[in-house]
Amino acid sequence: MSKSTAQKFGENMKKIRLEKGMSQGDICRALGLDRAYISNVENGKQNLTISTMEKVAKALGVSIDILLK
Repeated sequence: MSKSTAQKFGENMKKIRLEKGMSQGDICRALGLDRAYISNVENGKQNLTISTMEKVAKALGVSIDILLK
């Protein structure tokens, strides 16, 4: 069974965030979003808008396509 786009995005987001030494709190502050929301994104339980994907990518210093691979 293939992973959903939300699951792929969340896994890649968490991996990149950890590689950059960032906590969920760091991302929350950078994006102005709630920690529970970020947790749901990283666990593939939250669908994001394209504009939120762009904000996440910018906060992590990567392009959206890296997060969607």
